[in-house]
Amino acid sequence: MADENPPTAAPEAAALVQNSPPRSSTSEETLEPPPPPVSVTENETPLSLPLILTSKETSISPPSSPPSSTAATTNTTLGEVIEQPEKTSSHDHKKIPQSMVSFKEESNRIRDLSGLEKVSLDELKQLVQEAIANKDFAFSSTSEDPTSEIKSNPDEISIWGIPLLKDDRTDVILLKFLRARDFKVKDSFTMLKNTLRWRKAFSIDALVDENLGDDLEKVVFMHGYDTEGHPVCYNVYGEFQNKELYQKTFSDEEKRTRFLKWRIQFLERSIRKLDFSPGGVNTIFQVSDLKNSPGPGKRELRLATKQALQLLQDNYPEFVAKQVFINVPWWYLAFYTMMSPFMTQRTKSKFVFASPSRTSETLFKYVSPEHVPIQYGGLSVDYCDCNPEFTIDDPAAVVTVKPCTKQTVEIIVNERCNFVWELRVVGWEVSYSAEYVPKNENNYTIIIQKARKISANDEPVISHSFKINELGKILLTIDNPTSKKKNLLYRFKVDPLNE
Repeated sequence: MADENPPTAAPEAAALVQNSPPRSSTSEETLEPPPPPVSVTENETPLSLPLILTSKETSISPPSSPPSSTAATTNTTLGEVIEQPEKTSSHDHKKIPQSMVSFKEESNRIRDLSGLEKVSLDELKQLVQEAIANKDFAFSSTSEDPTSEIKSNPDEISIWGIPLLKDDRTDVILLKFLRARDFKVKDSFTMLKNTLRWRKAFSIDALVDENLGDDLEKVVFMHGYDTEGHPVCYNVYGEFQNKELYQKTFSDEEKRTRFLKWRIQFLERSIRKLDFSPGGVNTIFQVSDLKNSPGPGKRELRLATKQALQLLQDNYPEFVAKQVFINVPWWYLAFYTMMSPFMTQRTKSKFVFASPSRTSETLFKYVSPEHVPIQYGGLSVDYCDCNPEFTIDDPAAVVTVKPCTKQTVEIIVNERCNFVWELRVVGWEVSYSAEYVPKNENNYTIIIQKARKISANDEPVISHSFKINELGKILLTIDNPTSKKKNLLYRFKVDPLNE
């Protein structure tokens, strides 16, 4: 795990909480990646409904400028991906560190390994087999003397609930240790042996079933999946601004030890839900929210996270697919810039940084909006009273509304139905209207929602439903008078009417 986390105070604990069961699931459930995203054409909806969608934008003049004499119209597809980040000033460019090369997760299938990697894996498996036969992995569970060994040899050596050398899942586990040590076989074996010794001394298997409470469930939680099927873990350090929670968690050595046990339990329970078969998803997409995060001056937090980081570096290799930092404050960027020369390129290639204004835009590059929590600009909530029609399984579209333009999404309806939709514009400060235009030109257009100005403080998501008795089209219009581009998210369902 040493590669996945920067050596800083508050965010260091992020590495320890990269896995957790979804909050709405029981601990016995299995994390199953969502089906691969389905491409959407101009004549299809995300739900494969008998509808036709188009999207057009019209340039408008900003309020302070004279009216424009021309209007530009373009067509966009339903599944249009948000644009590349807007050009930033030289000042902003210097503030946000960028990786030279983006990390690409390696394959765990034997056929995809290089010749040298296969040789290293075979050599490590041979060392593990010999160690089991020689009882080199039989360690004492006495925490006072973690290096002492017991006389009895266990029938089976397991790690993260998986018995070693019993099936091909062993290859995936051993590859994690090999990659953490650059495929140096002896170093990898030493790391594995020390990890097994530590797990026995810390009684990890017993810790998994221990009841440590739910005081920190808002600090770290699992929610949804990224577009490649990795479960997404959110670490919300701003929760520690709560002085009562901070004191309860870090005020003395006993509390810090309990915090450490909770983090390890959280991680262990989640790891056991991953798929360690070759080709399976066995890493986590990590999001660290640094908004209102306590700075490096908090001594108690610094001590706890330093201890946690050391354990992670030594005992949990290669469990992060991508590490995204959002709402990044100035002090973290300064600290990262100072520490960056001491990090490996592999470590830095997994990092992505986003300022507060780019949080949702950055997340949408990796996580579909229906999987992004509502507080981060998405459409997903654990318990939604606003519109129970939609869940995390209902795909949403993302359309960019350019500055000083009006964007209209046309949804052509080819059947009688009850039409339900929800939408949001991240940050709002736009006007929204909706209408239904019958196909028969002799019939009147129906105004579903008059043009309404929506501020950033209004409700994050708007839901509507409309009963359609004749063919026509729904028009959803967003008028963006600001100088900044906006992201429009929307999704819909139809319930056919009985004849």
